Amino acid sequence: MGGSFDPVHTAHLALAHTALSHLGLDEVRWIPVGQPWQKARQLAAPAHRLAMVTLAIQDEPRFTVDSTEIRRDGPSYTLDTVRELQARDAGQADEQQAATWFLIIGQDQYANLPTWHGWRDLINRVTLAVACRGDQRPRPAPELADTPHRMVELPMPPMTVSSTDIRARLALGEPADLLAPTMVPPAVARYISNHQLYAPGAPR
Repeated sequence: MGGSFDPVHTAHLALAHTALSHLGLDEVRWIPVGQPWQKARQLAAPAHRLAMVTLAIQDEPRFTVDSTEIRRDGPSYTLDTVRELQARDAGQADEQQAATWFLIIGQDQYANLPTWHGWRDLINRVTLAVACRGDQRPRPAPELADTPHRMVELPMPPMTVSSTDIRARLALGEPADLLAPTMVPPAVARYISNHQLYAPGAPR
């Protein structure tokens, strides 16, 4: 499960928990993006985003944080990350223990997938686990619809929490602790407050 996590919030956690239970996963790996090639704005420093994810997932032992993209130079392509993770795990397990890989994404990412670097190779390597909000069904772009791929739906209740809204509230001076626990976990709110992230005047 990749993302900018700028900051990580309760909807991210709800999606990860849904994937964990609905798919019967042994583990969900959270992978903060290093250099997002499709985002124009500047993100909070990688160390901050990594720390916030670590705090957010600390109560679930089947959640792990992975710094693969932060450590890698150049643009963060999901295909490169999946290749690296699969190669790493292949060296640690025999064929009978080989992992089944899911890529957890939202409906908007699913619709936008054909714009991703190496997307055809990517969908051959993973099963796409797509969040479905309420009664909405995932709708792929025509190129993806015409390409065989594995996809499962993750039933999600409608949630209005977004990183964009959180950053906007903080930039207007709203105290981070007022956003917990409905929008961000309390530990993340404390971290944001302690480091004055997204404060008035900071980039949004």
